[in-house]
Parts: sequence; C-alpha cells; structure tokens
Amino acid sequence: MEELVKTIIENLSKKGETIATMESCTGGFLASIITDQNGASDIFHLGLVTYQTQMKEKFGVSKKVIEEYTVYSKETAEEMAKTVSNIAESNYGIGITGQIGRADPNQPGNQNEVFYSIFNKKQNMCYTYKVILKENYSRSEKKKIIVEEILKNLLQLF
Repeated sequence: MEELVKTIIENLSKKGETIATMESCTGGFLASIITDQNGASDIFHLGLVTYQTQMKEKFGVSKKVIEEYTVYSKETAEEMAKTVSNIAESNYGIGITGQIGRADPNQPGNQNEVFYSIFNKKQNMCYTYKVILKENYSRSEKKKIIVEEILKNLLQLF
C-alpha cells in the first residue's frame, strides 16, 4: 500500500490537486495511511471520521438520503464524498460507509458490505464501488482490504 500512496501523492502534487476523506467503518485508516507518507501535507486537506449517523448529518450529509437509502448505502457514500470535498475545498473527496462487524440493530444493511465513493470535483462525478468482505477476516484485515481497493481505484482515476 505504501507504494500506491506514494504514487498518488506524486500524481496529485504534480497536478496541484488535493484530497479529503470522510470515513465511517474504516475509522480513519485511509487518512492515516496517506498521512504516513512524506509529502502528504501537500495534497491532503482533511480527514473526518463520522462514525455515528448524527455526525455525518452534522457535517452536511443529507438526512433525507440517509433516511431514504440507509446510512449503509452507495447514496450515503456519495453524499459523504461530495460533502467532504466541499468542506475541504479539495479536488477529490472520498466517502466510506458500511458494516464490517456486527449487524446494526438501528439501521438495515448487510454485514461485511461496504460502499465507498470517490468524488471528482472537476468532473462533478462520483465513482462508487461496493466491497463484499469475508466474515472470517478480522476488523483490521477488513479495513486494509477496503483501503487498498480505494487506493487502487483512486490511482486509476488520474
């Protein structure tokens, strides 16, 4: 993953572009992986961990979207990506939501199913993906799988 992040930082730095993240189930792991590398401060504007639904809403994710599609949906991931990009005034925003552990009794959704979205502000477009995880992985292994996939797909966008 380290090489992927270095390449992303290089590519964004050359273009003078930036990134921001709003993470839920990954708990800030994506932001941590990015900021572990030298040069991250040139491209990384903001990392939010909005684990609770109310915090997503507080930072601008539409309550209507969450109510209509649930907090564990591609629509919510897209809202998160757009919202964090706008808050941070960054070129790219990444939103991540899903369930990687026990079922949430307050929200419908499938366990071990994660949605993430990469918002490209210049194109005004979201690229949204779904990850299905094996149950026998630990939480930390699941986070690594999700983040590595995000980094690979982000790199393909530029």
